[in-house]
Amino acid sequence: MRISWGYKIFMAYTTFALGILFLAYKASHQNFDLVTENYYEAELKYQDVIDQKSHVAQLSEAPKIQHTVNTVSVQLPKEFANKTVEGEIYLYRPSDASKDIRKKFSTAQAFYELNLDKDLSGSYEVKLSWQSEGKRFFQEQKIFF
Repeated sequence: MRISWGYKIFMAYTTFALGILFLAYKASHQNFDLVTENYYEAELKYQDVIDQKSHVAQLSEAPKIQHTVNTVSVQLPKEFANKTVEGEIYLYRPSDASKDIRKKFSTAQAFYELNLDKDLSGSYEVKLSWQSEGKRFFQEQKIFF
């Protein structure tokens, strides 16, 4: 039995239409997380981040960020030994905002270790910001658990 060209066109059109409907359904159920809720406000203040990164470049060495399955440790340069340092460590997960972790810290030994209550997996960006003696610093590093 041969199928006429009219039925072939109908089947091709129907397959195309069902494919478009399937893609529209999948796209409507996709989760989109913004990098930050106040994107434009953060963009206007980005010069402060550039200044803080330049302060890090002036140090004898960059902070060392190391990680294991359930800890992230930060070793600050020797300039911060025996000085009070206050800061924040932010583990940013680009693919899922619900897995972000933000923690404030204070130390005088130029070392901080963040103990995670769960095992993380995937790609994260560590955004480390700290302040000592009125000067602010900022560093980013990508890590993979």
